[in-house]
Amino acid sequence: MRTPSTTGTTSTTADAPTALKKALTTPLLYFFILGDVLGAGVYVLVGQVAADSGGAVWVPLVAALCLALLTATSYAELVTKYPRAGGASHYATLAYGPFAGFLAGFCMLAAGIVSVAALARGFGGDYLSEFVTLPVVLVTVVFLAALALLNARGIRESTRANVVATVIEVSGLVIVIGLGLWIVLRGDGDVGRLTQLGTADHGPAAAVLSGAVLAYYSFVGFETSVNVAEETRDPRRSYPRALFGALVTAGAVYALVGAAAAAAVPTGRLAGSSGPLLEVVKEAGGVPTELFSAIALVAVANGALLTGIMSSRLAYGMARDGLLPSFLTRVLPGRRTPWASIAATTALSLLLALTGDVATLASTLVLLLLVVFFLVNTSVLVLRRRDTAARDHFRAPLAVPFLGAVSCVVLATQVEREVWTRGLVVLAVGAVCGAIATVRLRRAR
Repeated sequence: MRTPSTTGTTSTTADAPTALKKALTTPLLYFFILGDVLGAGVYVLVGQVAADSGGAVWVPLVAALCLALLTATSYAELVTKYPRAGGASHYATLAYGPFAGFLAGFCMLAAGIVSVAALARGFGGDYLSEFVTLPVVLVTVVFLAALALLNARGIRESTRANVVATVIEVSGLVIVIGLGLWIVLRGDGDVGRLTQLGTADHGPAAAVLSGAVLAYYSFVGFETSVNVAEETRDPRRSYPRALFGALVTAGAVYALVGAAAAAAVPTGRLAGSSGPLLEVVKEAGGVPTELFSAIALVAVANGALLTGIMSSRLAYGMARDGLLPSFLTRVLPGRRTPWASIAATTALSLLLALTGDVATLASTLVLLLLVVFFLVNTSVLVLRRRDTAARDHFRAPLAVPFLGAVSCVVLATQVEREVWTRGLVVLAVGAVCGAIATVRLRRAR
């Protein structure tokens, strides 16, 4: 196991020809994280959680927020300690060497690329059909090309577009909360459902755990922000504030949306719907259903944009660490954006979207991220023990990274056997590629 020099990494990189432009402020970073967490998943989340936990949807949502905050706290320490593009891959490389770094980066890249592909397919589906009918292939190509151009134009432009999209997403969720309250006040709702925890298959404790696994999926997205830390003006000050502020905001919105939906719509109807929030709109009346289709399209596009930014920055960071071809470190001279990584990750997402293989890999996304989160939490412990010098960075309580690692193991035990089978195949491919990359890197040195 190598012991890399971490003291000169950041300063050296900051002056390198391929250094990225620092353009993100705390508010922009806050909206970046909030927009990524409050993605398209919230529009289908409530029904799935209700099916597993009963009417008290807000309980597993709060439990999932607490679990997400554990790993987020570990990320806050690592980001403020090593503010570089590459994120989890860079941290695992520092802690365990290039093989673990490649595996973490490979899992993040696989999850990100599949996510963008799935969102691209989703954009051309039923929501768009409410307005116009176009071939899915055409919509997918144009959609991904537009996102790539916006990504390449600059991080500031991309995150400003995200601010607008996030406001639209949150406004839609606020409408749902308001409609749910209106249904209850007019006497058509049932607040008693908010205390009904458990189903015919799950007792209260099992219902919370099962529902929390699904709800945890909705908080995935905060980890993408670590890959823009190098483009943040003052990451040691800005990142913890933006991260925890965005997660708490998302958690509050989720809990209120879950409570509003559960009180307004019977649990069985909510659980059986693929568009549970639309059921609230229908129950309330007076709001055009097309409005929610438009909001959903904005949510899908915003999620794809932010995940695309993450994937390209991650590929850039891995290439700079010698784990991917150096070609991927090329940036546009004026914009200082990693055009080569943007082109490569977009091309892979397009390939997956057009071949229809997305469904096979999409279910492994969260399992892959749990592997990444486990490496991140344990990296905090390894690097803290190794690097005892005083540093001006956020420091997590000692128990938090340990509990974060344990939470990843617990959640992984709730993943279905079929998902594990597919996930192990992806991990095996990553392990082989990681071994090759490690050998090449050592020979180059």
